[in-house]
Amino acid sequence: MNLEFFAISLLNGLSYGLLLFMLSSGLTLIFSMMGVLNFAHASFYMVGAYIAYSTSQVIGFWWSLLVAPLLVFAIGAAFERFCLRRVHKFGHVPELLVTFGLSYLLLELVQLVWGRSAVNYVLPSGLQGPLFTVFGTHFPRSRAFIMFISLAMLAGIWLLLTRTRIGLVIQAALTHPETVEALGHNVPRVFMLVFGGGAALAGLAGVVGGNTFITEPAMAGSVGAIIFVVVVVGGMGSLSGAFLASILIGLIQTFAVAMDQSLMTLLGHFSVVVTPETLGYSLLRLTIAQIAPILPFLLLVLMLIFRPRGLLGTREG
Repeated sequence: MNLEFFAISLLNGLSYGLLLFMLSSGLTLIFSMMGVLNFAHASFYMVGAYIAYSTSQVIGFWWSLLVAPLLVFAIGAAFERFCLRRVHKFGHVPELLVTFGLSYLLLELVQLVWGRSAVNYVLPSGLQGPLFTVFGTHFPRSRAFIMFISLAMLAGIWLLLTRTRIGLVIQAALTHPETVEALGHNVPRVFMLVFGGGAALAGLAGVVGGNTFITEPAMAGSVGAIIFVVVVVGGMGSLSGAFLASILIGLIQTFAVAMDQSLMTLLGHFSVVVTPETLGYSLLRLTIAQIAPILPFLLLVLMLIFRPRGLLGTREG
């Protein structure tokens, strides 16, 4: 492994991990505040990208960076107010089912409005090209921008929850809703704002991720399972755990995708001889890049076996 490969894979892994954090942070906030595991969360990511694609053609990308998350916030808040709140009293299973149904509804609406093919959501001129060169390899400005937005979002969430009156009300409503309501605060409205805010964070990830990667109807499905892995590995409801797990999974997948060595070759470095008679010989011939998609789920299984509460979680299951 040369220094060039390590440096560029590290930067790409960090940028991908921070994008995962932008997605998982909203899901983590919704679960920690409301106890709702939102199956439609990745769909808000997709909707944010498509809305930004359309609005950027009218008002430009930089205004879309503000407008698209606000529109996704409105969609999320309206869903909580008129749908999720009505089934909340029936328990967690109806909540899961209604968010699961929303994910299919949003997918069909996106395909009806924008079609089934990928759209040409391009980067603005200010984010095109390399930001700098590492050992002869260019690092794109768009990935650096994702890293900046994600870190700024992390700082904003922390300041909101720990340094503002709104954050104190949100945290108090989680543990002592009756007391908060007695003090004159509208607890259902607080939960509506939290759900809408979590959806807006996913929409923001779609705005900056849709033009860096690809904007298509399958984009929600491609990250949906991964963000649930992030939330579980980090610890259910732990924002700092989600951040740590996002970076870890981003680095694991990026380094794995970039490695074309087979497991057999790696074992050879440790003087392990592999022959056709060896059990699992066909599996050992696979390259690390080929098994990269399953590595996050392997990490999830190991985490559930050895540390069910996650990296920084406080609850067991």
